[in-house]
Amino acid sequence: MGVDVPNATVMVVEHAERFGLAQLHQLRGRIGRGAAKSYCILMTGGKVTEEGERRLDAMVRTNDGFQIAELDLELRGPGEFFGTRQAGMPNFRVANLIRDRQLLELAKREAAAVMAGPNSEVTQVEISRALVALRTRWQRTYGLAEVG
Repeated sequence: MGVDVPNATVMVVEHAERFGLAQLHQLRGRIGRGAAKSYCILMTGGKVTEEGERRLDAMVRTNDGFQIAELDLELRGPGEFFGTRQAGMPNFRVANLIRDRQLLELAKREAAAVMAGPNSEVTQVEISRALVALRTRWQRTYGLAEVG
């Protein structure tokens, strides 16, 4: 559920520099659901860090949730994919999720093509060997179990 007051036109967030971008974006989206013009006032307290300034500037600059999410990813990092940390940079040794996004998307497409089955470039034996190696490594590292 959440807050749903269609006639609310003003929201004041104190110490907005302490909130994450996603939180601020969600709070801002709670007002202005009616026909009247609405305002979200972000107040800061005392000294604001450089990162806090970047977050607040982003909230002023855009209402686009995708742009806000991208900046949040850049500032806080994605956290752990298979762990419990919700922020911070992963221990990738090869790629930066933001800088190398196109390369990672290409690698994903290539992996999907290989997984689609044998073809002129990859045999079933090679696919099977790769799957065994990957499952062994990641299952041991993250304690994963296969389902289905």
